[in-house]
Amino acid sequence: AGLSTGLGGVLVALKGDIGDRFLAGSLGFSAGVMIYISLDELLPAAERYGKHHQAILGVISGMAVMAGTLLVL
Repeated sequence: AGLSTGLGGVLVALKGDIGDRFLAGSLGFSAGVMIYISLDELLPAAERYGKHHQAILGVISGMAVMAGTLLVL
């Protein structure tokens, strides 16, 4: 998320506008990184503490909420 934020800030400062494709790509990249971190780091840690099912339910619920907001907007 920090990489795309910094790169977007530099591009806006230099160019004045970033395209819709770049914005969509950078947001998609950030979302992919966050999903990777959730699945690769947080779920194994939750399993060690015995909260694996609750963590998976939280991930699925969060994705459902995000998908729902996309449908509303």
